[in-house]
Amino acid sequence: MSTENLPQSPDQPQRKPRVAVVFGGRSSEHGISMVTAGAVLRAIDRTKYDVLPIGITQSGRWVLTADEPDRMAITERRTPNVEQLAESSEGGVVLPVDPANREVVYAEPGSVPKALGEIDVVFPVLHGPYGEDGTLQGLLELSGVPYVGSGVLASAVGQDKEYMKRVFTSFGLKVGPYVVIRPREWERDESAARKKIIDLAGDHGWPLFVKPARAGSSIGITKVEDLSGLDDAIAEAQRHDPKILVEAALRGREIECGVLEFEDGPRASVPAEIPPPDAHAYYDFEAKYIDSTPGIVPAPLTPEETADVQRLAVDAYEAASCEGLVRADFFLTEDGEFVINEINTMPGFTPISMYPQMWQASGIGYADLVDRLIEAALRRSTGLR
Repeated sequence: MSTENLPQSPDQPQRKPRVAVVFGGRSSEHGISMVTAGAVLRAIDRTKYDVLPIGITQSGRWVLTADEPDRMAITERRTPNVEQLAESSEGGVVLPVDPANREVVYAEPGSVPKALGEIDVVFPVLHGPYGEDGTLQGLLELSGVPYVGSGVLASAVGQDKEYMKRVFTSFGLKVGPYVVIRPREWERDESAARKKIIDLAGDHGWPLFVKPARAGSSIGITKVEDLSGLDDAIAEAQRHDPKILVEAALRGREIECGVLEFEDGPRASVPAEIPPPDAHAYYDFEAKYIDSTPGIVPAPLTPEETADVQRLAVDAYEAASCEGLVRADFFLTEDGEFVINEINTMPGFTPISMYPQMWQASGIGYADLVDRLIEAALRRSTGLR
């Protein structure tokens, strides 16, 4: 959808598409979402688009925020918070629920609601539950507002690591050994649930990785070297999600590949390699975002390996019915086989994040990448497609 397609009244000048950048949210990835939003706000072409920044606090309140990307950075090893940028401690933003009306309203207690104008597309840069998992996408579908990224189903599949793996397996993509412990299993019989994990270690050895099933940014993950660390790891994962996933360690190289929607379909970027971080046991939250452990772009792979991982990344994108963008993460095992670990439907998106770096190396710079994602969203309709 281009500017020419936007509704205009006869006596109004042509207006620019209006992009609402929505960030923050209720998940443990709130701060990382803000860092991503700062980069996106800085990159959007203001000569082409009008921009409305909307933050979601950790309590779930939608607020107007200052359009100040520099205040959305990690400082002194701490991530930012939406409350720091909110224009009011009480006011809230309300999205329309009528597909015929895209006008956003701002309301404060005791005051007349204020119309903020229509929005044409939402760029949701939320990570984790209550944003990246299909919940926000469902709200936008009900509102009839186009948005960047995958729809409800793909977003939900991309957030839930169990069902992601089940989808991949059904499409012939290879995944590593794992078990899932659902909250009812744990509540009903802790010892039986724990035995499932111990049996996984018995079949595939230590270490194991204990993870929240529906979280990202490596938050809540513990590398468990032996039985003595298992209970603490389970408790840490359950602190972020009552459903946990436990994976056997795969020996091999960590390879990532970006997928981007073009007008003729999805294409893969050059891949990147994540080397083992020197100061960390694995590529955890601190290595990714605080110490910014650099990846190798492009990955030192053979032409055949590069073609294989690019094909598999697009296959994963298609298997989950993704749209817009995906970062697909693989292990290249010691026997030369690619095993998919997961996809991210809204990956880390700062200029130093791996997804933009891979596309930079593929010839698409950060600002162009942001523009292509907005244009792709404007081309799509909401609803069944």
